[in-house]
Amino acid sequence: MGKFATDGDVDSDSLQTRWMYMDTELLASLVRKLDRIELTLAELTQHRSAKEWYSTAELAALVGKAEFTVREWCRLGRIHAEKRATGRGQSQEWMIAHAEVQRYRNEGLVPAKN
Repeated sequence: MGKFATDGDVDSDSLQTRWMYMDTELLASLVRKLDRIELTLAELTQHRSAKEWYSTAELAALVGKAEFTVREWCRLGRIHAEKRATGRGQSQEWMIAHAEVQRYRNEGLVPAKN
């Protein structure tokens, strides 16, 4: 049986009108939901602004790897990174540019040098 139970006294034009009304109502509901989704996405992108440089710990968190693994990628040249001063004396740490993070996400690691 269809979506509407009929007593036999409801004509097909009335049923068609009901279906059209439901379709319009459903469409309006979907449009409202899409508007909410777009608003939420806009808010999220404002909160998650891209950084210019990422530490190995930050990149590890972004890609779901251990920080040690990311440091090794930098050391082996599998991901392009620079050593930068940390503000703790002479020590330096690997820093990865935002463009390199995007490249890694799109293309993966640089092939290993043999």
